[in-house]
Amino acid sequence: MKTKNLVLIAMLLGMGTVLSLILSITNFGMRPDVLLVMMFIAILLFPETKHVLLIGLLTGFLSGLISTFPGGFIPNIIDKFITAFICLALVVLLQKIKNSVVKAGILSVIGTVVSGVVFLGSALIIVSLPAPFLVLFSTVVLPAIVLNTILTVIVYPIVQSVMKRSNFEPIQKSA
Repeated sequence: MKTKNLVLIAMLLGMGTVLSLILSITNFGMRPDVLLVMMFIAILLFPETKHVLLIGLLTGFLSGLISTFPGGFIPNIIDKFITAFICLALVVLLQKIKNSVVKAGILSVIGTVVSGVVFLGSALIIVSLPAPFLVLFSTVVLPAIVLNTILTVIVYPIVQSVMKRSNFEPIQKSA
């Protein structure tokens, strides 16, 4: 792994962590996971297994640290790790889509659904849920899908533009 790739991944995840802390959009005591948006962008930029392993583990750890969900540390690590590799598979499957914004939007919708289901499922098994699964899915995950998709579609082209202006070459191959 090149140092400049690691630095960009760290910057994206750091910004996602700060934004997650600053944006206090709450929905029944829970907030959408803005760090997840940065994970999607990092995976789109660096679709290699070694990068995705690092991205998934770091995102899970950071998400777990700032989680407001009771006992949410371990479910966050499980969720982000699994979601990261499913997103890598999606990036590979979506290679034929040339429009990067459309690809980012599709990845965000499916990735947020996977993340929400895996998080709630693992939290149910490990620490139990404060409300029924379907209630939490419909009141937390569904709004997060909308917010994450909007943010991904806005932020991803900005990151691409900055990378192009700085002559930064993202990885083109996948898995």
